[in-house]
Amino acid sequence: MELPRRNFLTSLGGLVAASALPSFAADDPKIFPARGRFERLELSYQHIHLGLKEPFSILHISDTHLTACDAREPDKAEFAAKRQQTFGGCQEEALRDSLAWAKNNVDYVVHTGDLIDFQTEANYDLVRKYFGETAGTMFGAPGNHEYQRRIKEEGIRNTDEYNALSRETLNKVFPYDVTFQSTVVKGVNFICLEQVYGFVLPSQVARFKDEVKKGLPIILCMHVPFFSDHIWRSSMKFWRNAGRKFRMAEVPAAVGDYKRQLEDPVTRDFLAYLKQEPLLRGILCGHLHIDVQDRFSPTAMQYVVGGNFIPHGEEILFT
Repeated sequence: MELPRRNFLTSLGGLVAASALPSFAADDPKIFPARGRFERLELSYQHIHLGLKEPFSILHISDTHLTACDAREPDKAEFAAKRQQTFGGCQEEALRDSLAWAKNNVDYVVHTGDLIDFQTEANYDLVRKYFGETAGTMFGAPGNHEYQRRIKEEGIRNTDEYNALSRETLNKVFPYDVTFQSTVVKGVNFICLEQVYGFVLPSQVARFKDEVKKGLPIILCMHVPFFSDHIWRSSMKFWRNAGRKFRMAEVPAAVGDYKRQLEDPVTRDFLAYLKQEPLLRGILCGHLHIDVQDRFSPTAMQYVVGGNFIPHGEEILFT
């Protein structure tokens, strides 16, 4: 799908119209009373050179973790309150402030998953509110939390079969195909795919290779990063060894998503293919709640953005 800049911003109008809503500072005048409105946003800046005739920029955000719940689902109220506390209670304000900043500073917005923390009708309402109801006008990829149904007897199962229980519903709520979407902007092909437990599906690999035939530079957008030694070491430092200094140089043993990437044959072969694909020029992802980058291939860097609930984001300039 070709997405001209002006049309995209017009379709995004309902989303970025949040600029008129109260901000963190407006909600509490004691927070940064004498500073600029957006200085509380934690922004990093990246640059991807593609040899374009006309530059454009995006705001890349991930991991907002909205925790809305109302009387329609009283069985999830207690869990929602706990998760709201976990993420600080200002996730929606963080999202709308990020999008308000984006309105005047970038051309597009990419959200790489965990917009919602778990499935509720109230969270779905927020998705519709901020991303609009017209599919195809926004970039996006789901995260693992989009698939968390939070049905007590069901548990959380990190499998494609479990995700399949939610795809039809999520495709009605989100304005994009949650499994795979290609959006062409200014001659750059943004491919967004469901990659939330470390592995990819054969159907996704086939669709990706079909997109390569277009001959356009590709930016791959997904939730879980393809781990390198540096990204995995940084993740384990943050999640397992917070507060401790590095004492050894070896890479921690692979577990969870990383282990699946190493052991799943489809994913392993896809990674080897991607590392040799010259049209791949960047990978955007989240999931780790930290900001870290590393080289993925001779032609592509991988950019992991920190949690938007903080609020954090990164502006990426394409030239």
